Amino acid sequence: MTLPQRKHRSLSQGVVEQISDTIRQGALKPGDKLPTESSLMAQHGVSRTVVREAITHLQAAGLVQTRHGIGTFVIERAQAGLGPESENIVTLRDVLAVLELRIGVETETAGLAASRRSQEQADELAAALREMQQAMAEGRPAVEADKRFHLLIAQSTGNRYFVDILTRLGNAFIPRARLNTPVLDEDKPAGFLERVSREHDDIYRAIERRDPEAARAAMRTHLSNSRERLVEAQRRLESTMN
Repeated sequence: MTLPQRKHRSLSQGVVEQISDTIRQGALKPGDKLPTESSLMAQHGVSRTVVREAITHLQAAGLVQTRHGIGTFVIERAQAGLGPESENIVTLRDVLAVLELRIGVETETAGLAASRRSQEQADELAAALREMQQAMAEGRPAVEADKRFHLLIAQSTGNRYFVDILTRLGNAFIPRARLNTPVLDEDKPAGFLERVSREHDDIYRAIERRDPEAARAAMRTHLSNSRERLVEAQRRLESTMN
């Protein structure tokens, strides 16, 4: 049965719910491999983009892990102790603290990804970047593509612990997915989106040409700029409360 055409977000959420239910009911157990993307597309009547968004959600929830070139597997739920809990990251100050953590972690993931990425991983990163830029150009939410872009970089390191840290953070590692205030919205016109798009493009190009130092510099610039944008937003928020 083909699902009615709706927004990708609601379609992917439907796929997430069905796979999550299958895992919780025990039909899929830790160590079991999920069906291929093509099988999931046929099973749920959705596009490849929707399937990939759903997998990203499942990764962020700590239910699955993708092993590049092998497949996506059900995993044991993340145990406490590896990074902060997503549900505890609720304030703007919390998100700023997470960005400081990300500057340290993701600067290195970008450098390692530039050294270790496969051509297929570079192609997937390019696809996520195009999807994010298209969503921005069309005024649609780009959060899911943004999350996938950063997770793909972590996966390209070949070190699963980088992926574990980002997935444990869930939506908290993309600030605009976590915060929704009028003060932050002031910083979202075309100029803001153009800067964010250009920053991601710089990261991709450095990784694509296998330049670790440029990749580290581009990632640090992007995350530092994100932090500065939020610091300014925090100042505006505090000024409205005084």
